[in-house]
Amino acid sequence: MRTGKWIWIGVIMVVCLAGQAQGARTSGAALNDRISALEKEIAELKRDAGSDGTEKQSLWSSLDIQLYGFVKADASYDDSRTTSGNFVLYADPEATNEDDDEFNLTANQTRLGFNISGPSSETMKTAGKIEFDFYGNYASENKAKLQVRHAYMTLDWPDDRFSLLFGQTWDVVSPLLPSTLNYPVLWDAGNIGYRRPQIRATKSYALNEDVTLKLEGALARTIGRTDPTDSESGEDSGSPTLQGRVSLAFPFFGPKPTTVGVSGHVGEEEYDLDATGRNVDFDSQSINLDVTQPVNEWLTVKAELFSGENLNAYLGGIGQGVNTTGLNEIDSKGGWVAASLGPWDEWRFNVGAGVDSADRGDLNAGQRTLNSCLFGNVCYALNAHTQVGLELSRWNTNYKGPGDAENMRVQASFIYKF
Repeated sequence: MRTGKWIWIGVIMVVCLAGQAQGARTSGAALNDRISALEKEIAELKRDAGSDGTEKQSLWSSLDIQLYGFVKADASYDDSRTTSGNFVLYADPEATNEDDDEFNLTANQTRLGFNISGPSSETMKTAGKIEFDFYGNYASENKAKLQVRHAYMTLDWPDDRFSLLFGQTWDVVSPLLPSTLNYPVLWDAGNIGYRRPQIRATKSYALNEDVTLKLEGALARTIGRTDPTDSESGEDSGSPTLQGRVSLAFPFFGPKPTTVGVSGHVGEEEYDLDATGRNVDFDSQSINLDVTQPVNEWLTVKAELFSGENLNAYLGGIGQGVNTTGLNEIDSKGGWVAASLGPWDEWRFNVGAGVDSADRGDLNAGQRTLNSCLFGNVCYALNAHTQVGLELSRWNTNYKGPGDAENMRVQASFIYKF
């Protein structure tokens, strides 16, 4: 029963008691004492409800906030040393340390997020997202640190098919992700694109009933490197990175539309050589293709290709963006393809491969020239919220000079979604 109803019940009680007291010719002093006590109780109820007698708003928020995430435990065995251990980006050189196996167990990919919506008007909707995992840097394995994945707000005009985004989220370029249990989704092995602060605009056009054209553009934070003067070369450039993508969704074959996108970025770093003001500019740029093809109800194929230079901040070039000895950008190219199969009852399957190739002429001895991965995984749903998965992946990493390495990884994952 609402608090306001209790207030009116209290008032009625006062009136009734007053009438009974007069009918029984109760003494005026006793009646006044009783009325005063009841009025005090009514005042306390009003104070609890609010000065106007309405119920108080929740202390949580006046907006619609939905909590989501999952708990994920990963156990893995590698028959060679890898970077970074809990997950694999590439195999470490084996010139002097061959077949040095390792075992890892972590819960750092556990994720926590909040979807926020409202308020909305007849023409505009507002929303936001905050999301974390626990792969923050420089923490002991059993004392993981929070890492911000997403933190942004959106303004959306649905009737105009136009939206604005402010904050940190995925890059506009190369937006697809393969379904891997390994935390890096083929990063440094053919898949580029990460998360960074940005201001993004998106506009869609319905060319006809079945074909949609989407234009996306962003001013993004340039993520650089620390130079000898302890300055960060991305912010020192004095300008953001430009990102853009054009995509078309259209019926081709299969139950859902085919989507083809072309994207790219261009940015610049200012790398200070010493404290006297000498510096060199490093360009960062890419051109990319992405394709999503639903084949039938149980099979979807995704693929991406990229080519560019100075891509380490985008997880390309096998983690190598600039040769700070030769003072040149490192060119790289690659791509990936993956198929998702299912679900069949409680079962899902994913297979795929990726490769990243860096230009040998841009590298010093000992740097990585090629990195490839072949993976397959299976996930079984114990119930609507609980999954177990097993993934096998084969890694080959080549180096300029001795040290070419191979690694076989077996990973088991246990996931509880909420």
